Amino acid sequence: MNPELEELYQEVILDHSRRPRNFGDLADAAVRVHGDNPACGDEIHLGVKFGSDGGLQDIKFTGHGCAISQASASLMTMKLKGKSRTDAAEMLRAFHHLVTAETSDASPMLGDLRLLQGVRKFPLRVKCAMLAWRAVEQALRQSAGQATVSTETDADGA
Repeated sequence: MNPELEELYQEVILDHSRRPRNFGDLADAAVRVHGDNPACGDEIHLGVKFGSDGGLQDIKFTGHGCAISQASASLMTMKLKGKSRTDAAEMLRAFHHLVTAETSDASPMLGDLRLLQGVRKFPLRVKCAMLAWRAVEQALRQSAGQATVSTETDADGA
C-alpha cells in the first residue's frame, strides 16, 4: 500500500471504530446473529430486518472488539442496508476475496471497504474483518430467528 493509501486506511478504520455507523439494537429485527472471534475477543450482535421483497431493509450491530472488527461492521452495514439478498451475497463474496486472495483486483462495488485489503497480510486480522460478514452470511440463510457464528468454524458451521 502506498503511504497516502495507508494513511487513508488508518483514518477510515479509526473513524468507523470510534464512531460506528448503524450501531445499536434493532428492536424489530427478524434475525439476530451473535458472532464471536475467540482469537481476538471480538463480539458482535447483528440485527437484520428484511423488507417485503426479502431485501435487507435495515441492519444494525452492537458489540465490542478491535478497531478492525468494529470498522468492518460499520462499513458493512452502510453498504448492505437496502440491498437485495443477492446483492448482499455478492458483496460478501467480493469482500472475502478482497481480504483473502493474493490478487490486487478489488471490486468497485465495495467502495471504502477496499481499504481493508491490507488485513490479508495478517491472518488473525482477516478473522476480525470477516466477523460481521460471517454474521450477515448466517442472517441471509434464514428469514427469522437467532443464530450464533464463530470465526473458529468454517462457513457451514462445521
